[in-house]
Amino acid sequence: MSYASRPTIAVTTSARSGWRIFPLVAFNLWLTGGKGQRWGTGRPADLEKVDGLIIGGGDDISPTIYGGEIRAEARLDPERDDLERRLAEAALSEGIPVLGICRGAQMLNVAAGGNLVGDAFAAYPGSKKYYTILPRREVVASPDTWLARITRRERLLVNALHSQAVDRLGDGLRISARDEGGMVQAVERSGDPFALGVQWHPEHLFYRKSQRRIFRALVAAARAYAAERHGMGAQSEAVADAMADP
Repeated sequence: MSYASRPTIAVTTSARSGWRIFPLVAFNLWLTGGKGQRWGTGRPADLEKVDGLIIGGGDDISPTIYGGEIRAEARLDPERDDLERRLAEAALSEGIPVLGICRGAQMLNVAAGGNLVGDAFAAYPGSKKYYTILPRREVVASPDTWLARITRRERLLVNALHSQAVDRLGDGLRISARDEGGMVQAVERSGDPFALGVQWHPEHLFYRKSQRRIFRALVAAARAYAAERHGMGAQSEAVADAMADP
């Protein structure tokens, strides 16, 4: 493993849009000390060969895997659902650092045994629809969470491109941010191994320090994981050390 230099982070993507999404995520990883490797259906996916995992954004998650109802307008990718659920479950159980982006945050929750709201904005009428890569949605990070410590912000302006949202929390997860209408916007593990899911797309916001720090935290945890495969206690210490720097 390359823990002495750049840890390798697997990035799952859609078969349709991965060609344009992966380079941006890989750029963020490179900026923060990591190295991205694109995964997806039809591509190699062996967690033994990487130091961390990003579950990327894209199509809605099929409600069949969490007991919800399918909406006629939803665009689904069952093969990707199966792959990412398996990877997320393995990462959570084996101590591999993982970051979920938008759909990926939802998949982390499902993999941990939670479920989703299929039509998020109908369930949360107080949450405004923005659907833009520009930072227009304000979210509030809960005090004493990893998200608040990593970003060094209580209030964050982020983008919003989702239609689903976290409903019942999965085992071992806690809510780390909500928007003005009460919709869950981030979930995380409180301890090791590092696991954070954000409902927005920080890869589009690389010009903001608070968003780059999310990738930096993952890279720090991945480097610690690579250095000591079974020393899960080192991940939180590594993230805390990384957050102490400017």
